[in-house]
Amino acid sequence: MTRVVTIGREFGSGGAEVAGLLAEQTGWQLIDRAFIDRVAQLAKVSPMEAERCDERIDSWFHRTVKALWHGGYEGSATSTGGEAVVFDSDAMAHLARRVIDEAASLGECVIVGRGASCILQRRKSVFHVFVYAPWQQRVERVRRRLGLEIDAEALILETDRSRENYIRRHFDQDWTDRHLYHLIVNSCVGLERAARTIACAAGIEGKHA
Repeated sequence: MTRVVTIGREFGSGGAEVAGLLAEQTGWQLIDRAFIDRVAQLAKVSPMEAERCDERIDSWFHRTVKALWHGGYEGSATSTGGEAVVFDSDAMAHLARRVIDEAASLGECVIVGRGASCILQRRKSVFHVFVYAPWQQRVERVRRRLGLEIDAEALILETDRSRENYIRRHFDQDWTDRHLYHLIVNSCVGLERAARTIACAAGIEGKHA
């Protein structure tokens, strides 16, 4: 029985919107923006700071300096004195795992990105989905959302690369590996139809069924 759906997505594919529609159709909780707020609460940082580190990896220079500062242990999130907390992309990813595990334990939620498909891969009650779209549709969607002055193509490439690197660094997985997902959906069929398709494939009885 499916109790959680994870949604991986190409930037500009409408995957986040599909997740929102799925949550609305099923009456389940959407873990997307709420995810950032929860991590910020746990880390005692602002939501803006948490968002800055969301699905990112730190620069090589940052990781090298941190490793030297912590005596060579890159994974540490506190200073050697144990007082000053270092919040960066690695710390964000560490807390992401905790928040995703918390949400999955409660169930009846739709989790967007953040490596959830990797973190929850062995849970039988979780249904994993990846949403993609044709390139031009992605470009047009990003321009509608962010404005025509944005270099949509460059932003799409940069964001997808960041997500791909995030998954590779923290989970040693290929972000687009079809074996991570139960279902891969092209959002060109329409966002609502994509959400209904996911609900049907996952065997979820929605509140409007």
